[in-house]
Amino acid sequence: MDPSVANSSKSQLSHFESCLPSLPAVFLLIAAYVIVMLVGLLGNLCLIIIIKKQKESQSVTNILIANLSLSDIFICVMCIPFTVAYTLMDYWVFGEAMCKISAFVQSVSVTVSTFSLVLIAVERYQLIVNPRGCKPSISHAFWGIIFIWAFSLIISTPFFIFHQVTDEPFRNLSSHSDIYKNKVVCIEVWPSIEERRGFTTTMLVFQYFFPLGFIFICYVKIFVCLQKRHAKVDKIRENEIRLNESKRINIMLISIVVTFGACWLPLNIFNMVFDWNHEALINCHHNVVFTLCHLVAMISICINPVFYGFLNKNFQKDLVVLLHNFRCFESQELYENIALSTMNTDVSKGSFKLNNMPANI
Repeated sequence: MDPSVANSSKSQLSHFESCLPSLPAVFLLIAAYVIVMLVGLLGNLCLIIIIKKQKESQSVTNILIANLSLSDIFICVMCIPFTVAYTLMDYWVFGEAMCKISAFVQSVSVTVSTFSLVLIAVERYQLIVNPRGCKPSISHAFWGIIFIWAFSLIISTPFFIFHQVTDEPFRNLSSHSDIYKNKVVCIEVWPSIEERRGFTTTMLVFQYFFPLGFIFICYVKIFVCLQKRHAKVDKIRENEIRLNESKRINIMLISIVVTFGACWLPLNIFNMVFDWNHEALINCHHNVVFTLCHLVAMISICINPVFYGFLNKNFQKDLVVLLHNFRCFESQELYENIALSTMNTDVSKGSFKLNNMPANI
């Protein structure tokens, strides 16, 4: 699922002249990625801040959501900027160290994000389907987080080892030699094609099919359990509030599975086709198809905060409080600045002292 893999097509560069993107297309691409990155960063940062302020009501779900948001922030920072720049320029300008680090961090972040979804599904399964069984504790959540980060670091190590910068694709270009003079690309260089294909297939299984299948099974069982409770409530007595809440949970669970699968499926298909039959993608539509697939995948980092935070009533209340406190803080700063510039010397000294007091008072 490493996005930079798609940029390693060497023969694509020979058709560069007829593949130059138009200025409106470049503008739309950059605007779309900026919107996705800002929404993803702000949404996930808000979740982490709210969860940090909820120390008195710290729960397993909140800790797992914070870990998911953290991994999504890494995707925003380490995936989107480098991928956009590399796709538009068709050559790498960030150095060999960043070539290895960006690919490695991208893979780690995606793996952590998907397995965070798995941990959330397991936690919800235990609470809803098996409430009398072993309930996940906060210590279990932290150990689970440590495990998925360690697993992600290990499974992503080949990205760090086999990514390198090279000027080989530009050596035999007959045209645009001045444009690509002293330019390099960031690509995976494996000992053999078979090893590369084997690794890509393995990553597809562990980063997509296995998590999606496991999440689907958990949420199907949760859905069935909630439906049974729904039927029992109908037989005993009408409880309108409880029925509406059950319906909301069912819709949210279905949306989670559909969104996760739909957002990451196009990019996974693209990467598999590129590794197994890259000749099919060597034309002027290569970058367009990759960009659309990658942009759809990045949308998932914006949707996760909505599903796991902003559809939760408690998070909505905390978000309102957070925004209110931020506005009050701005108003207080404005008042203190006015006091310094308009009042007499004695009052100004008092205001100066107030401005230098610790912020947490």
